[in-house]
Amino acid sequence: MAALPNYRPKQLSLGPLEREILQIVWEKGTVTVKDVLDRILSDPERELAYTSVTTVLRRLTQKGWLACNKEERAFTWRPLVTAEQALALAAYEHLQKFLSVGNPDVVASFADSLDTASLEQLRAIADRLAHVRRQRQQEE
Repeated sequence: MAALPNYRPKQLSLGPLEREILQIVWEKGTVTVKDVLDRILSDPERELAYTSVTTVLRRLTQKGWLACNKEERAFTWRPLVTAEQALALAAYEHLQKFLSVGNPDVVASFADSLDTASLEQLRAIADRLAHVRRQRQQEE
């Protein structure tokens, strides 16, 4: 998984259409409204207005997920974080919410209920944390 980026969007919460459009931007790299609309409307079951796509792209820009550039007469959007960085940010936010419970008994109870696969993941996380700590100590 990617490390936490230095840059973070202003608002992490996204609606379903925002997530879908952000995924299209990640896949294409740089998009116009028409690029996004064509992609969504390639599904014959879907309907969406040009203005709706424009609104969502602007909203994603305001939330800090996208940057907007004007090239001649057309506007283009590009992502400010990668999909991997977004996943790392989401995981970090979930972890912070979990740890904010603040009750060690609740956290211990949760950890005690994990299955074997989860325990392996926790061991891998602990190994990664130890590695990061060693790197930080060497830099100091």
